[in-house]
Amino acid sequence: MTVQRPFRFGVNMVVPESRSRWIEKCRRAEELGFDVVGVADHLGLPAPFPAMIVAAEATERVRLNTFVLNTAFYNPVLLARDAAGADQLTDGRVELGLGAGYVRAEFDAAGIPFESGGKRVRHLERTVTTLRRLFADPDYQPRPAQPSGPPLLLAGWGDRLLKLAAEQADIIAFAGGGATPGGPVQLADLDATAERVAYVGGLLGSRAGQVELNLLIQRVISRADWPALADAYAPALPPSAADHPERIPTLLIGSPDEGADRVRELRERFGFSYITVLEDSMEQFGPIIERLR
Repeated sequence: MTVQRPFRFGVNMVVPESRSRWIEKCRRAEELGFDVVGVADHLGLPAPFPAMIVAAEATERVRLNTFVLNTAFYNPVLLARDAAGADQLTDGRVELGLGAGYVRAEFDAAGIPFESGGKRVRHLERTVTTLRRLFADPDYQPRPAQPSGPPLLLAGWGDRLLKLAAEQADIIAFAGGGATPGGPVQLADLDATAERVAYVGGLLGSRAGQVELNLLIQRVISRADWPALADAYAPALPPSAADHPERIPTLLIGSPDEGADRVRELRERFGFSYITVLEDSMEQFGPIIERLR
């Protein structure tokens, strides 16, 4: 019998302009029972590491993560210094979330070539290898507070990135869907999610019991409020779920009790024990956390 991991819950924040508002939101997340406060990495938003340091100073127990860094923007050696320094200054509360980058407009704005998916994943692989090597060196400075450095979360959906995650990650974050050729991001239904989880499971081998699986929830919403959002989400729904949004694992629609049941089902069926929601669902997810504790 497989032993289920205990739940962990994260919220992925968009850092606001004001320091006081950021502190207020981080404290509220901790009050609601979240275990992790995540910081997005996009141009036009404050840099993740300073935001994480302020969040650590404002809170008592939550862990802080980058959810997720656009790794193509970072030199691996310099990233190791920033991550280790943040871990040191937060007494070991950092989780380092990494992705291959996907917003072409941000690459263009930064003057960085938007390489093929394969090349971006290879840069991510070089980054992970560099981080592991440096953090394993007992003479490396700045010394992270966590002996092996911050745990690495790798996020994605495609074969190449998930293969890398299965080989190297401490936490594998499933994006819950991917871009369609020339079209919008499409959220995966239950069958597609099962296929991705099975793909990773087949690659993990003996690491299966060591690696935590994360799912990013796109929205937590009541049944009464769903009709007002249905049209907005319609382009993101696959044909199999156009009239059945309950077939989308990344949408939690219903009461807090229904939401708690759904999260239990996600852990039972797919192994998702680490659930992250977006900031605009933070308050709605709080009562679900309460029921799952």
